[in-house]
Amino acid sequence: MAKKNDLTVEEKLRALYDLQLVDSRIDEIRNVRGELPLEVEDLEDEVAGLNKRLQKLDDDIDVINADIKSKKNLIDESKTTIKKYSEQQKNVRNNREFNALSKEVEFQELEIELAEKHIKEYKVQIEQKKQIIEQTQGRLKDREAHLEHKKGELDAILSETEKEEQALIDRSEQYETEIDTRLVKAYKRIRTNVKNGLAIVPVERGASGGSYFTIPPQVIMEIAGRKKIITDEHSGRILVDEELANEEKEKMNQLFQSM
Repeated sequence: MAKKNDLTVEEKLRALYDLQLVDSRIDEIRNVRGELPLEVEDLEDEVAGLNKRLQKLDDDIDVINADIKSKKNLIDESKTTIKKYSEQQKNVRNNREFNALSKEVEFQELEIELAEKHIKEYKVQIEQKKQIIEQTQGRLKDREAHLEHKKGELDAILSETEKEEQALIDRSEQYETEIDTRLVKAYKRIRTNVKNGLAIVPVERGASGGSYFTIPPQVIMEIAGRKKIITDEHSGRILVDEELANEEKEKMNQLFQSM
């Protein structure tokens, strides 16, 4: 190819349309993947979140079990204290000492009662958390299976298209270096602004590709003359004649088949 500054208008149009065909093929490949990469990412986040929740629930149960152990130790200590005070009551010298020890025994018995109540409450909490763990594990198993399935789908698509996509990306970048920078910027701007990414379209049945707006015959003749770059006044797309488009499509289809 000649230097990009020395290209004729026709050569510029052909180069731009080739770039469009390559970029459209990349779009097709990415559309096949669709939302799969995002679905996989969301599922991975969900699985990580469920695992984190299970870990927290296990940690909570460990803390509650530690609290139960502490309360059981308190009960043992209170029982030991009660036994000690009961023995002391046998050797008291007056009612005042006996009543004081009785109050200490009563206090320790209340401590035991309160500790046993707390233990029961803790055990209920553990059962509740175990139920949540069971439900969460079921959810996790389902999400992991779904993630594995989606990863399989994505891997299969990637294995089929990854090599071709990278080759096309390289080809697109190469084409960009061969086209005037100003035209490349205009092309990218149009691609960004149109819904289907088609910045360069052929004239089909008297209208620009994908448009219902007819083009005046005089303009169609100018497009076919390939002497200047003409844009569609309605969509802003760059227009090429159908014959040029078909020639470049045939050439690029051979390229795609070889990839």
